[in-house]
Amino acid sequence: MSFNVLSSLIRQSLALSVAILCSATTVPAHADNLSYSSPESVGMSAEALARIAPVMQSYVDSGELVGVVTMVARRGEIVHFEEIGVLNKDTGQAMETDSLFRIYSMTKPITTVAAMMLYEEGQFLLNDPVSKYLPEFANLRVAEQGGSLVASTRPMTIQMLMTHSSGLTYGVFGDTLVDRQYRDAQILANTDLAEMITRLGEIPLQYQPGTRFHYGVSTDVLGRVVEVISGMTLAEFFEQRIFKPLAMTDTFFEVPADKKPRFGTNHTYDPRSQTLVVSDAPETSQFANPVTFYSGGGGLVSTAEDYMRFTQMMLNGGELNGVRILGSKTIEYMTQNHLPGIFGPDAEFSGMDLGTMAKGTGFGLGFAVVEDPTAVGTIGSVGEYYWGGAAGTVFWIDPQEEVIGIAMIQHMNVRVPLRATFKALVNGAIID
Repeated sequence: MSFNVLSSLIRQSLALSVAILCSATTVPAHADNLSYSSPESVGMSAEALARIAPVMQSYVDSGELVGVVTMVARRGEIVHFEEIGVLNKDTGQAMETDSLFRIYSMTKPITTVAAMMLYEEGQFLLNDPVSKYLPEFANLRVAEQGGSLVASTRPMTIQMLMTHSSGLTYGVFGDTLVDRQYRDAQILANTDLAEMITRLGEIPLQYQPGTRFHYGVSTDVLGRVVEVISGMTLAEFFEQRIFKPLAMTDTFFEVPADKKPRFGTNHTYDPRSQTLVVSDAPETSQFANPVTFYSGGGGLVSTAEDYMRFTQMMLNGGELNGVRILGSKTIEYMTQNHLPGIFGPDAEFSGMDLGTMAKGTGFGLGFAVVEDPTAVGTIGSVGEYYWGGAAGTVFWIDPQEEVIGIAMIQHMNVRVPLRATFKALVNGAIID
């Protein structure tokens, strides 16, 4: 896939914002290690959860969605899991609960968890300069308005990578000197993460480190830090340290040949025809062909069930089915708003780029964090955390209510309020 196409996908993902949302209704019988139960047994209404399917079906019937899988769990029990519509618009192949989805930026929380595993092992400190592990970043300059370059006033730290306050960008937000250099270097189309770091080290930062929230390639750089410290590729680390222990057998950077039949089309809204058109077919997709660039910021394919395993581990305080990935205190720390501490008491918080986050939220280590649900304008709880992906996928974790919601679709530039509506439907089913 060309850098221009990748840039377009990222730009569309930002337009999706990340309000939050997810869920579904009937619970199929599954022979796996996820636990299923009736809604009433965990304080939810089956009747209320049954409202989800007609809403999702209406989006499909109107042509605004092609297909969707929704999943809801409370107190460790899955109470709603359903598929609507089709997986492949070209063939009409039906959506299934085990269909494979491009999760794009929902890769970022997994990469951050991988890094925090190394942090718990004493391999680095959050305030360590990134240049300690990536010497290419030793002499970074910052581009000021007008194009002049100045030295950075403080080092870029690993904590800044995790919170998108590093000064890095995606190169698709505008047409600045830095944006143009990102595009010229085809930052997201490099052979591997090592090559990306070499090229990034030659490009100035968009902002001074630690002064502004700005969505960009920070988590891809973090993935390279994981590789350097662990001595593994990011794909190997994920498989050995996270996916295999959590039984996430359907999550990978490259779709295996025997699983390609479950991998469908991605779509983009075409304003000219006012229809969804196929923008990435499974046969030619970058995800279904040999992958060497392991994007920690957006490279994974997964299923709703696999991502539920990851999110349930987070809600459980770092453990799932007797397997511990992180300590509970680490997760508590990750899901606080880190931005005020990084920016300092005199920073102008209004300097954040809020386009990728709803009002009333901050950002922790790998997740957006809700601080004021009334400002967000969607039913929720203080302390819930979430993120989404460019193709419309989304999840949220509400520790107060012990609820997880996941929605999987494959649509760039989604026109329907899927996330906010879905979240309202799920929270409206809580009855205790």
